[in-house]
Amino acid sequence: MQSPPNLPNPSSPIGLSPHPSLRHPAKPPQPTLPSPSTILLHGVEATGKSLTINAILDTIDTPSAIVRSRECITTRHLLERTIAVIKEALAAHGQLEEANGLDGRCENISAFTVELQHLLQGKGKFILVFDGIDRQREAAPTLLPAIARLGEISPNLTNILITTTRHPHLHHAGIPHIHFPPYSRTETLSILSRTPLSLYASPPSSQSLNTTIAAKSDDAEWLWTRFTAAVWDSLGQPAARSILDFRDVCARLWAPFIQPILYGHYGAREFSKLLVKNRSLFQSEDALIDSIVPTNPSTDPSRSKQQFSYTLPYYPTHLLISAYLASHNPPKHDITLFSKTSLSKRRKRGGGTALTPHRASKHRKISRRLLGPQPFPLERLWTIFHAILPHTYAGGGADMMCQVATLVGLRLIVKAGSGGDILEGGAKWRVNVGWEFVRGVARGVKFDVESYLTE
Repeated sequence: MQSPPNLPNPSSPIGLSPHPSLRHPAKPPQPTLPSPSTILLHGVEATGKSLTINAILDTIDTPSAIVRSRECITTRHLLERTIAVIKEALAAHGQLEEANGLDGRCENISAFTVELQHLLQGKGKFILVFDGIDRQREAAPTLLPAIARLGEISPNLTNILITTTRHPHLHHAGIPHIHFPPYSRTETLSILSRTPLSLYASPPSSQSLNTTIAAKSDDAEWLWTRFTAAVWDSLGQPAARSILDFRDVCARLWAPFIQPILYGHYGAREFSKLLVKNRSLFQSEDALIDSIVPTNPSTDPSRSKQQFSYTLPYYPTHLLISAYLASHNPPKHDITLFSKTSLSKRRKRGGGTALTPHRASKHRKISRRLLGPQPFPLERLWTIFHAILPHTYAGGGADMMCQVATLVGLRLIVKAGSGGDILEGGAKWRVNVGWEFVRGVARGVKFDVESYLTE
């Protein structure tokens, strides 16, 4: 069962109202008529599930209690809190005389069931609502199925479960469920337009550097409507699952978006110019990442991408470049790429030279960069390292192995395969970094790595 989208209501806390068909029931529940033991309400956050249930419970005279799972730390806390709110609801309707002797201790679901049967024995219908039960902390796997079957143990109990996800054990033909779909683009923008953010956190005279361009009273509403539409089209639709998340994203981007207005560079009605000026805000995903450190999204396009600094020592840098070249170049091209002697014409079998261009191959070859790094032995790494080093390396073999151990400790090169000693002579290795990283470290030592790649 799927309910139509709710309509905006400015009087409610989140701008939502229950659906008209659920707001005023035609008849209150009759004691003699059977009612479903369990009803499931599911949908994303902030779609009016709790608001709808509260509105319905306020219009009927049946005893009811609401348990919010986010207020309960453990399963025992949830069960004992449920018994407490049931007692409060029965006491409010004058039906708690026979239950004064119960202590309310519930260490497990079995004790909770016995306690619930004693409370509701001989009573009329009772409605018990578990709000957000699918997000209960420290919950056992059997908690949700057990709570869903409480109505079978107590015939006068109607159990309502409010969840944000579809649970496989609850979505079947035996349990009626109501789906609250997420809001569409038009509904979301209509709800947010009722509470626009201000252009100035304080009077404009204390913030604006140029007061010649002043915003009118309705400029904030006009600009906020178009701003939220731009955020929805660029970031909100694929990233913000609920209207609360979408409003939080808009609030983060609003302050840097209106900075040109505060400094007097643009007017509040020049939305197109503001959108071009702050285009990096809608291209970056920084506003979607939650952080405990408050950060403001940058409007400078040059800072939209993080600039990494590569600070490796001199010889490990050349070893890393050598490892990348060894992983992405075929071994047959080493003598052509890294030979320091003059290239002589090497005769091939069948005539011609090694540098003679070959005829076009009938089969297309896949680039080695797309195939990933290939393993190489340490002897080949030493050869390439000595070839690309601008001077003679004075260190010995033990010092060279220490440099390799440094790169292994930083996970810049990894061993191909498993087992054996890390510094074993017959082991093979492969580079563990990409092209952007290697190009960055190569520029730090003024080495043109592109000249030594075959592809």
